[in-house]
Amino acid sequence: MSMKKIYLFVLLALGAMSLSACSGSRASIVNSWSGLSADGELAYLAAGSHVYAVDVTNGNEVWRYPAEADSGILFYATPVLTTDGQLLIGSEGTNHEFISLDPATGKENWAKPFTGAKSKWVASPLVFNDTIYAPNSDGFLYILDLSGNKVSDPIELGGTLWSSPVTDGTNLYLTSLDHSLYVIDMATGKVGEPVDLGGAAPSAPVLGEGGVYVGSFSSKVEFIKSTGEREVLSTAANWIWGTPTLDTNTLYYADLSGNLYSMDLATSKQNWDSVQPDGPVVASPQVMEDQIYVVTESGSLLALDRDAKVVWEKTVGGNIYTAPAFSGNVVLVAPYKADFALAAYDIDGKQAWTFTPEK
Repeated sequence: MSMKKIYLFVLLALGAMSLSACSGSRASIVNSWSGLSADGELAYLAAGSHVYAVDVTNGNEVWRYPAEADSGILFYATPVLTTDGQLLIGSEGTNHEFISLDPATGKENWAKPFTGAKSKWVASPLVFNDTIYAPNSDGFLYILDLSGNKVSDPIELGGTLWSSPVTDGTNLYLTSLDHSLYVIDMATGKVGEPVDLGGAAPSAPVLGEGGVYVGSFSSKVEFIKSTGEREVLSTAANWIWGTPTLDTNTLYYADLSGNLYSMDLATSKQNWDSVQPDGPVVASPQVMEDQIYVVTESGSLLALDRDAKVVWEKTVGGNIYTAPAFSGNVVLVAPYKADFALAAYDIDGKQAWTFTPEK
């Protein structure tokens, strides 16, 4: 699938989910990509009409939210766990709810969801110092306390916000589909002059020393300081969709031509010639111990060592647009248009189980 077709797929998927919500029909888990996160016991899968909690030891469903499908609620953002025991996620549905769940039971924590946004929740929130920073597709950054109450007026940024913020403790860094990186002073809420990335940035930057590393549809990887100073580190062969992954002094990133890159940040040189799996790479590469895990639009999961040698490769099926998640030594993968919604592999590539929600 070409980069333009992938982008069109995402836009059409958003529309399809919204239309299914308006019609009152049950949204299928194959309508779009899924959001995926995990802790030591459960995987949390945001897949259409429900958020599912799945036991990582056996693939059994522990709970789903809501218990019955609601035409106004749809999910595909990555659920976020907080240190005080909440699971936060926003809905793509027509009611625009931002919800807090108990990770153990799936019950709502707040007296009522936050409903102050005007559009879809695609991005996951950032939680820092007991404050929730939640970007919405309406172009505003909403600031809430851990009970879901507004801390201050939302910050208008413009453009469509699909990515999560990152912070260095002083500034927030947030990308937008309007080609911009925004730097926001956390103490004052003041927004600096937007940095023009030259292309849409649907995924978050990654924090580095003194700034952030950003990939975008300009095909460039840049390092941008809080002052707006910037350095282009590399130009990929195609659009960069996923967030780069920083592992000590190595930056891993991939493009929609299916190239996987590894850059030594000390020298700004590539550690290897670009590696090409079997299809475009939308999701961020993930690192666990000495292996890099990559998923492709063609439905494959690969584990590579740090010299780019393929340790193992598995055909998961469907298309994979969601980054793998980890629970202990379990690798979790959520495919689109597959025979199941979630699969678990051990670090040797053996499939442990698959999960398909019951109707």
